[in-house]
Amino acid sequence: MRPFVTILAILALMLSMSVGAQEAPREAPRGDLKAEIARLLAEMPAGEGAELRGFYAARDHRAAWGERQRVAAFAEALETLESDGLDPRDYRADRLVAEHRRLQEANAGPAEQARFELATSTLLLNALRHLQRGRLDPRAVDPQWEIPLEPARLDFEAISRAVDGQRFEQAFGEARPAYAPYERLRSGLARYRNIERLGGWPGLPDTPRVLRAGDVDDAVAQLRRRLAMEGELEVMAADTDAFPGAELQSPDPRRFDTALEAAVKRFQRRHLLEVDGVVGPQTRAALNVPVAARIDQIRVNLERARWLLHGLPEAFVLVDIAGYRLSYFRPNGEIWQSRIVVGQPYRRTPSLRSEITHMTVNPTWTVPPTILREDVLPRVRRDPSYLQSQNMRVLTPSGQRLDPWQVDWYNPGNVMIRQDPGPQNALGQVVIRFPNDHLVYLHDTPAQGLFAREQRAFSSGCIRVEGVLAFAQLLFDDTGSGQDVRALIASGQTRNVSLGRPMPVILHYWTVHPDENGQLVFRPDIYERDDALLRALDRPLAL
Repeated sequence: MRPFVTILAILALMLSMSVGAQEAPREAPRGDLKAEIARLLAEMPAGEGAELRGFYAARDHRAAWGERQRVAAFAEALETLESDGLDPRDYRADRLVAEHRRLQEANAGPAEQARFELATSTLLLNALRHLQRGRLDPRAVDPQWEIPLEPARLDFEAISRAVDGQRFEQAFGEARPAYAPYERLRSGLARYRNIERLGGWPGLPDTPRVLRAGDVDDAVAQLRRRLAMEGELEVMAADTDAFPGAELQSPDPRRFDTALEAAVKRFQRRHLLEVDGVVGPQTRAALNVPVAARIDQIRVNLERARWLLHGLPEAFVLVDIAGYRLSYFRPNGEIWQSRIVVGQPYRRTPSLRSEITHMTVNPTWTVPPTILREDVLPRVRRDPSYLQSQNMRVLTPSGQRLDPWQVDWYNPGNVMIRQDPGPQNALGQVVIRFPNDHLVYLHDTPAQGLFAREQRAFSSGCIRVEGVLAFAQLLFDDTGSGQDVRALIASGQTRNVSLGRPMPVILHYWTVHPDENGQLVFRPDIYERDDALLRALDRPLAL
């Protein structure tokens, strides 16, 4: 996604307005702009300028930016990229018209005009590519990124027609991901920027006091205003000048009434907090996050959406890591969803793209080295009977069984611990497998109580799925495998069973995402990935 070196040189030359124009060697005769464009393109190294050559081939090397009105329309369209969380200054929208005017007033020759042509077309193609696939290379921002990167697919014929017809915003719209979550993120960004223009929301006092239904306090009035700004509660009558149509919700704005309690619960639900209607430390902290920070959070996730939301298959499984949710987009158009448990911050679930190929029913569980070292060994050292209580066997690398009471657990050597199938098995009754370098998978769990938590980062990297047996049966049914998962489990045998055909699966990390009603849900950044992405997104595009 790096701009071409040659094009950067052209762009830098175009934008150095204080320096006199330099004529390129072997300039074509004055007036032969088409030939000069073709010459500059031909002189680019073979590995560079493929998009530019494709664009101008679609135009038979005709100039695209000779008319001032067209350049002005393009510059105006570039300003709209702000609605995607991008910075129009990266595309030099503020300089295009002035440079074009300078060239016209100076009666510039074809060499200068051709350089302006190629530089301006580069800006257009960059903008389209960034909208379609993202401004940043995700591998440079997220070291664990493993989802294959597909090159942008630009229709040069359609782009050329859009330029001639000055339909730039239409071209931008066609480049954007054509999925509802992206448009809802854009709408949310506009809404929160409007809140910022109105002055943002008031913060609550930094006090350990808890606010709950029945309280009467000045802080309750502030809470009411805060929730009203975000649309959780209609504002009080005193604020109707700022918000026309607002209605009074309580005779006393200082009283924590049932309507306010319901608004607090809605807020908690949209921020993955415990939904109790009580404003304690965690809810207060979420309420006091500035609107500017929420805007940045939306921008970060718009970029993540551009990375992912393209070329999705008709049916696939999407694991929303930060949202603790699995969505199975079935071939018949239905969506099956479930809560999940993901990796703890120090044992992160990775972002990846793969295909579910088979399942293991009645699985055994061989304790991974990290869990053996950090979790199991300390417990065994305290009480070797722990292994028996968990139906765990001690084995040599060749599979020979050892007596746990004869092992020096402070220096156990090269031993394996394997848990037998059964109700206590850490993997439950079924494991859903897909190839990946991290050895993660989807699975059942005996620890069903964890699904009741709002924030569920408790695993060692793999993903526990609530209702996994129903999910497994859907996968069998939809891929034509003809298997009955409950019958397979009832057999008691440990078996690997293939799907009728592979099912694509994507593990991805979103800290903002629309819910089923289109409302934005803000999630804690459990893996602390947002800051690095935001810094990279805010870094000016290098010339």
